[in-house]
Amino acid sequence: MGLIKRAHFIFFFLTLLTIFNVQGQEVVSWEPDFRFTWNDFKGEAPITLRAAATTASGITYRFSTFYENNELQVDCKVFAYFYPTKSWYKPELCNEVTLLHEQLHFDITELYARKLRKKLAETKFTKNVKEEIRKIYKATIRQLNDFQNKYDTETNYSRNLPVQERWAKEIEEALIKS
Repeated sequence: MGLIKRAHFIFFFLTLLTIFNVQGQEVVSWEPDFRFTWNDFKGEAPITLRAAATTASGITYRFSTFYENNELQVDCKVFAYFYPTKSWYKPELCNEVTLLHEQLHFDITELYARKLRKKLAETKFTKNVKEEIRKIYKATIRQLNDFQNKYDTETNYSRNLPVQERWAKEIEEALIKS
């Protein structure tokens, strides 16, 4: 089997693995026109938590490698996902501002997926591709978590309306620019 054909086979195989791993639960890929409704939040709200809502979202990746002209090539795919069955809300505590707040959590996840795509595209990999990608991924996830926490803190979980509106504008502009 030629190197290019082998690479496509490996990529196809990794694609199937990713699909089967994700198929264990319902997922929604980030799309520019997708906007949450409360019906998207299908998880059961924990009674013991005081939070009004939780958006479960994350970044996944897959990659394949091949040689072209004796040079290692790496093809990376990065995805931002929302997990409806792990996301929940308490109707008595939520309103449209809360829903926008939760949407922005998912939009922030997409921003960091784009940062990861860019970083991976700019990286010159060695034979330790898997570990190098994992290291970049983990650093990006740490940055994403820090940014999500900053967002929650500054907006007071959507309760500080002027700051919430500023964040909405900034995230919208960042998505347009990236």
